[in-house]
Amino acid sequence: MSNYSIGLDFGTNSCRALLIDLTSGNEVAHHVSRYASGTNGILKAKDPLVARQRPSDHVAAMVACVRGVLQTAACAVGDGFHSDQVVGIGVATTGSSVIPVDASGTPLGMLDEFRDDLDAQAWLWKDHSSHVEANEITELASSMHPEYLAACGGSYSPEWFWSKILHMKRVNPVVFRKAHSFLEHCDWIPGLLVGVDRAEAFKRSICPAGHKAMFSESWGGLPSEGFLAALDPDLASVRQRLYSTANSVVDKAGALSSEWATKLGLSESTVVSVGSLDAHLGAIGAKIKEGRLVKIMGTSTCDLMLVKGNIPNIDGLSGIVNGSVIPGFYGLEAGQSAVGDIFLWFVENLVPEKYGMSLDAKFESLNKAAESLKAGESGLLALDWNNGVRSILADPRLSGLVLGQTLGTEAHEIYRALIESTAFGALNIIRQIENAGFLVEEVMCCGGLAENGLLMQIYANVLNRRMVVAKSSQCSALGAAIVGAVVSGTFSSLSNAQALIGDGDCIYYPDIDDVATYVKLYELYCTLHDGFGRAPWTGSFSHVMKELLDIRNNVKHKLENI
Repeated sequence: MSNYSIGLDFGTNSCRALLIDLTSGNEVAHHVSRYASGTNGILKAKDPLVARQRPSDHVAAMVACVRGVLQTAACAVGDGFHSDQVVGIGVATTGSSVIPVDASGTPLGMLDEFRDDLDAQAWLWKDHSSHVEANEITELASSMHPEYLAACGGSYSPEWFWSKILHMKRVNPVVFRKAHSFLEHCDWIPGLLVGVDRAEAFKRSICPAGHKAMFSESWGGLPSEGFLAALDPDLASVRQRLYSTANSVVDKAGALSSEWATKLGLSESTVVSVGSLDAHLGAIGAKIKEGRLVKIMGTSTCDLMLVKGNIPNIDGLSGIVNGSVIPGFYGLEAGQSAVGDIFLWFVENLVPEKYGMSLDAKFESLNKAAESLKAGESGLLALDWNNGVRSILADPRLSGLVLGQTLGTEAHEIYRALIESTAFGALNIIRQIENAGFLVEEVMCCGGLAENGLLMQIYANVLNRRMVVAKSSQCSALGAAIVGAVVSGTFSSLSNAQALIGDGDCIYYPDIDDVATYVKLYELYCTLHDGFGRAPWTGSFSHVMKELLDIRNNVKHKLENI
């Protein structure tokens, strides 16, 4: 009789549960539940940089997902399945998604007093409203503790822990003072499930602690009280109510409480792992190893690699953290703040109905039309900065651009240029990693965008590398299920558990002709990238438009003579 593990993946817009068979490795059942509030689960404000979520939505979606996956499994497996056979649960969430909580660890947004207060909800990873505070943290750390910045790519982000807390104090001191402490989403869910009732007792994951909160054992844990007090004296007080140790993803959070075993329909003997960020668990689900860059591709992207040895400072990365993915390795993290979100914005707002009446129809038509184009044929070049820049410039105040439009430009040409721009951004990240001495031998892709054949081929051509699609289409949930299996004692190590996972067999190879064209387009992209993104800059834009026209004309000439 098989045992099973459940992976919970709390994404930007929905929660997913995946049940895997721990004997065969088969994905037995999955269930998705969208968050009920806001726009696609996101609470917005007049400030477009604000993005919040209701913790109560997370809870409701989790219950629906687990109940749904158990029901599906019972139908699929029949008498051979019972919920008592679920021995482990792993938890993946977005991050840094910061939740203000009271002394019991209850999110303030779930209390009647603050139910309608936007600042008392979960501050979603893509909330960039704390960009001023992020700059202050960067400036102070550069003078007081440059080692803090060296571990997170040279600058602190408005997407991260401390900048959000400081901004919260400034915009809503009532919520800030009511908050006893602050939890990452991936720390709150496991503690909730195992019945933790004190904010200080929640086990904290090394993954968000190291990548988002500047935690490192090399300087004694969190940033020093002196540093935080220099930012704001109240931050030093907050530090005293946080944590001094952080846990690996293969550590146990505990077993399900009686309350949550009943709510989910599971056994109290089911063990819950310490949580982690969705991308890092996705890397485990994609069988990350040395030399393999795992790219999690969705609304945004996250790139992860494992390295050992002496690690140099690498500007523009989102963190270099010991044990953040797999114990025994440093996890290198980089990423792009918007990828799928750019395509969705474009189709929702700017694509005419001649491409289709529904969103799905428009995407289908755009993909088909864009696929007929060769690299450079449109004469367009874009910057993929519609939600700011994470890697490598780490600047949320940069914005998107499409260059080269004429009165003849069509929507599918712009769509392809937007895809190409995200691929150029991805190449920037790979070059930054390789310049630091770490060879990227192959790229393993997972997430919803990896199912888009046009996008994957463009990436293969721009990166000039083979692009492998992970075996599972739900790698973050799979990685969570894998760590759930490890903490249950079914496997002695992550590597043993990962052996259950098959290797990807869908591979995209570079097209030589398009590779050569993309080399030229990438050079122009770098000109725009440095000109708009770096200061001071001594280059010139005057050649860019005309070179785009030359590239376009050369491509069209070749096509006419085939």
